[in-house]
Amino acid sequence: MFQDTPIYTRLVAERGDVPARVRGEAERIHHDLARVMPPPAPHSASGPGAAPAAQWVPGPGLPAGRP
Repeated sequence: MFQDTPIYTRLVAERGDVPARVRGEAERIHHDLARVMPPPAPHSASGPGAAPAAQWVPGPGLPAGRP
């Protein structure tokens, strides 16, 4: 992304490639979580067990129209 800019090159030399380290750590955490947490069950907006859609109700002092 910024590899061709002198300031980025200098910052990487001084501090290391922080964005690359963060990406690597995020990927590691994602991988670890995928091992211990099952993927979420897909749900449909319609069907026998579907919850009704929430409706907006104005509170005190709010106009009757949508916000």
